[in-house]
Amino acid sequence: MGKGRFGGMPMGGGNMQQMMKQAQKMQENMVKVQQEIEEREIEASAGGGVVTAKVNGKKELLDLIIKPEAVDPDDVEMLQDLIIAAVNEAIGNADELMKTEMSKVTGGLNLGGLM
Repeated sequence: MGKGRFGGMPMGGGNMQQMMKQAQKMQENMVKVQQEIEEREIEASAGGGVVTAKVNGKKELLDLIIKPEAVDPDDVEMLQDLIIAAVNEAIGNADELMKTEMSKVTGGLNLGGLM
């Protein structure tokens, strides 16, 4: 008795403990990687580099650089569009970085939108 139905392996005990340790280690690694990414700075530009946005891994805008040639008083809407594009691309890059780094930790496991 005490043997599982499949493969003659004993049920319970050591295997479950090992899985729990691995899950805890993975969770610790995920927290560590997330903290590291939150401190990183991600940059993106629009309009051939006339507008550059820098965000951190928490998706907070840290810096916005607008070159003088991007400023046309007769076309403020274009400048607004460039700013939005640069910021959105930087945020998208931060998202992509988080997904890539977390998949390295989880081995590609889909954790149901936890990230």
